[in-house]
Amino acid sequence: MRADDDARAAFLAGHPGWSIDGETVSRTFECDGFPGAVAFVVRVAMAAEVADHHPDIDIRYRKVTIALSTHSEGALTGKDLDLAGAIDDLT
Repeated sequence: MRADDDARAAFLAGHPGWSIDGETVSRTFECDGFPGAVAFVVRVAMAAEVADHHPDIDIRYRKVTIALSTHSEGALTGKDLDLAGAIDDLT
């Protein structure tokens, strides 16, 4: 089910660094070098497996960009916001 405007606003208020563009929530994390970025991606992958919901991930040296959207719904959903919150807990 699509995340409504209130859910989106509440998420953004509680999770600095994330932004919502259309039906995607994303954030770029800066890690301690390339090995730190890869280690962070592994932690994200484990959380995504537990959630059975998988983000788009882009690694650029020490920067990792995470983007979430529920493709099967064609929308930003609670699953995206929940996983984004879980990813915040990994930092």
